[in-house]
Amino acid sequence: MVTFYGKTFASRLLIGSALYPSPAIMQDAIRASGSNIVTVSLRRESAGGKTGESFWKLIRELDVAVLPNTAGCRTVREAVTTAKLARELFGTSWIKLEVIADNDTLQPDVVGLVEAATILIKDGFEVFPYCTEDLSVANRLVEAGCKVVMPWAAPIGSAKGIINRDALKLLRERLPDVTLVVDAGIGAPSHAAEALELGYDAVLLNTAIAKAADPVAMAKAFRLGIEAGRTAYEAGLMNARDFASPSTPVVGTPFWHAVS
Repeated sequence: MVTFYGKTFASRLLIGSALYPSPAIMQDAIRASGSNIVTVSLRRESAGGKTGESFWKLIRELDVAVLPNTAGCRTVREAVTTAKLARELFGTSWIKLEVIADNDTLQPDVVGLVEAATILIKDGFEVFPYCTEDLSVANRLVEAGCKVVMPWAAPIGSAKGIINRDALKLLRERLPDVTLVVDAGIGAPSHAAEALELGYDAVLLNTAIAKAADPVAMAKAFRLGIEAGRTAYEAGLMNARDFASPSTPVVGTPFWHAVS
């Protein structure tokens, strides 16, 4: 079980709703993932016409919590405005906050992110900020009132997995009471399992499932990977060693010698 702003969920996988080959495959993949939370872009919903209405109907049929996001926003003002529109449209104070600084890497504008988070929290929002793995940025977001922080594993859609393991591990150690979600860059179930093995509370992903040859099967694979990672973390992983250690000890073991 994982808790976000006082609400508890069974699944530790948050899943996106974009890029799927068809609406039906999107629904089937989300169901196969076991996810209880689906991210939705306001820009897609507000594109207008019956398409947006039909899409929103499909999401409601899934009986999941909706996490709107400010994807594509480049300024604090744009992100704050988009968040307010999302709250009105989706009827939730939750917002996945993105303020993008660079078009190529989609790296967050961490200065603008903290500013936008501060404004939104004062306005009653419960913010899920997408940030880098920088400890100082995470601390500023927590000081602003964020109870959830979502550092990336790698750039969005890169599928590289965790590229700065030590930084993510440090975040987990220094923020033991904050709900931490690895968001972006996850490309394989093993990447998700690694994040959970580090003690992260959940993983948010989209592209790795939506762009798979079989999104439904991949969604199931990620569900299993996350379950395995969390179970391993709770069981207690052994520490890595520099030297070999025999699985069958020889000290104290009796030896028999043939008598000539």
